[in-house]
Amino acid sequence: MTLRKRFTLFTIFWLILILIFFNIFVYFYVIKITTESEEEVISTKVNLMLENPRIQSGRGLSSPELLEEYSSMNEMVRIIAPNNRVLSITGMATHTALLEIPAEFKPYHDSGMITRGGERIIFMQVPLFENGKVIAMLEVMRILDELDDYLQVLVAALSVTSGGAILFAIFGTYWFTSRLTAPIQQMVNTMREIDRSGKLRQIDMGNREESAELQQLIRAFNQMIERLDRTFARQKQFVADASHELKTPLTVISSYAGMLKRWGRDDESVRDEAIEAIAKEATRLQNLTKSMLTLAEAEQEDWLRLEMFDVVQVVDELATMMQTTFQRPIRVKALSRVVRMMGDKDKIRQLLVILLDNAIKYSKEPIDISITLMKNIVKIEVKDKGMGIPEKEIPHLFERFYRVDGARSRTTGGVGLGLSIAKRIVDLHEGKIDVFSLPELGTTITLQFKQRKL
Repeated sequence: MTLRKRFTLFTIFWLILILIFFNIFVYFYVIKITTESEEEVISTKVNLMLENPRIQSGRGLSSPELLEEYSSMNEMVRIIAPNNRVLSITGMATHTALLEIPAEFKPYHDSGMITRGGERIIFMQVPLFENGKVIAMLEVMRILDELDDYLQVLVAALSVTSGGAILFAIFGTYWFTSRLTAPIQQMVNTMREIDRSGKLRQIDMGNREESAELQQLIRAFNQMIERLDRTFARQKQFVADASHELKTPLTVISSYAGMLKRWGRDDESVRDEAIEAIAKEATRLQNLTKSMLTLAEAEQEDWLRLEMFDVVQVVDELATMMQTTFQRPIRVKALSRVVRMMGDKDKIRQLLVILLDNAIKYSKEPIDISITLMKNIVKIEVKDKGMGIPEKEIPHLFERFYRVDGARSRTTGGVGLGLSIAKRIVDLHEGKIDVFSLPELGTTITLQFKQRKL
């Protein structure tokens, strides 16, 4: 069942339910109010009759003209003796249903409602006294046929208005849900078109006035399509770049393998040269494959394992290890002995390894690392005094497989993915990375992370 039908049926169901309860309440409330009003009329008439001296004294109760002045349509007034004999009654123009009610003497006050032939009748019975003894009973009965006619009109009016409200709600809800679900249907059609054609398309909002929620939904859909488009473009570029990067070592290995096959058995120098070249390119392929796998893993949102750790301790340990390995002085300067931050300790270490490895490759002077904490921002600077980077090359440093021309070439052994991995690590930590460099003066890379706490 479509959302439009569900919403329409849901609205109609609750509207009908509310109308039923409302109409029942109105109907019985009107009955209550009008019945109480009729009872008040009868009570007033009885009090007036009891003030009549002839009725009070109990004399002349059998007089035919005694109750004439109290006669009215749809009403019967009569006096009943203890033997159930009617002593006096109003004119014979009284409703037939009232005349059919048998006379029954009661020595006590009584009132209420009875039903005869589908007609509702309210009554009041009052005993008449003489010298403290009950001598007769005054009875007033009023048929509510006019009131019932009004109630039938009320029921008809409520039925017509409820039916009109339901019809209006059906068409109104259907029209409203059509407008409400139109962008959703457009998204469905767009998705089907994308699935059919394989081309990503966004929804054109145009000048339509949609609700804030629908505008957010459309924007979220368009942002998702834009992100997918960028992702697919990066994937295509990555595949193209990876194919290009893999082509060279594979060509070299294939060429030297051919040389070994043709002349390597007899020429020792050719065999040594081929083995050395194949080993070198195989190592390069291993490094390239490892970097590509790392970069692919970095695209996952749950790549990080967050914890609180001491940045100074991580940098000190790493600097000591790389200084021993590469025999290059690495100086660490921290204003505080302990600087803690929330992040993935291993990934931050990997990030620093990439930066220090580049600094070691492209400089001969000592490398400086400074760590500061200011306003809950952890700042790490890696500074070298190497050949520097031309200004026009800096915006492209973090692109995959990108290498700066000149000395930064394949001879350094890099594959052009290190800084891309570094940038991804920084982005996942919601940090910031900046590069400041001047040719022949050196390069400073600044990292900034929010300290954040558990």
